[in-house]
This record gives sequence, C-alpha cells and structure tokens, in this order.
Amino acid sequence: MFHFTAIVTLLAVMFYFYTSMQVARARVAYGVKAPAISGNPDFERIFRVQANTLEWMPIFLPSLWLFAIYLSDVFAAGIGLVWILGRVLYMTGYAEAANKRGTGFAIQMVAVALLWGGAIYGVVSKMLHV
Repeated sequence: MFHFTAIVTLLAVMFYFYTSMQVARARVAYGVKAPAISGNPDFERIFRVQANTLEWMPIFLPSLWLFAIYLSDVFAAGIGLVWILGRVLYMTGYAEAANKRGTGFAIQMVAVALLWGGAIYGVVSKMLHV
C-alpha cells in the first residue's frame, strides 16, 4: 500500500484548492471580474501562483506515484512534501513580489526532477530485471 504517497497527494490537491480560493478572493479584493486575468499586478501574481501550480501538477503527480510504486512510498512522500514546501515558498514569495518567487520555484523543480528521475530509474530497472 502507498499510504504516505496518498497523503501527500491529498495535501498537494488541498494546496491547489487553496490557491484557487486565493484567486477567488483576489478577484473580489482587486475588482478583477471573470473572465479577466489581468488588470491589477497584485491579482496577476496570485493568479499566476494558481496557474503555475496547475501547470506543474501533471509533471509532479505521475512522477510521485511512479516513484512510489517502483522505488519507495516513504521516499516519494518525503520528496513530495519538499515539492509542496517549494510551492508554498513560491506562493508566499510571488505574492510579495515577482522577483521573490525563485527560491520556491527552484526547490519544487529539484523535487520534481528527483521524482521523475527516480521514476525513470525504477521503471527501467524493473524492466531489465524481469
């Protein structure tokens, strides 16, 4: 069973939901009516956090699960938590100023690269040892 990876998946989805709610709040606070996604720089940064998180989830989630299945549930979950931490740092930095998003982005990018690389390694080594 992959209980730890399942918990991290739920946390990642919860984080994405939170960013979506932040966009809804920012629309009201900054007077940006749907379907507009521009007009106020503070709103645009909050919107980009949500959009960028969505852009990374199709890379993160399959890599997380393949790593868990082929290598380790515990290590996948640990790296997944680092990804979430990176996303949180990205969000808090970007909400303040666009040039403060880099550290969080780098952390989440390294985490997903480790998951993807581990998934590739796990799949290929299982294929070669069957």
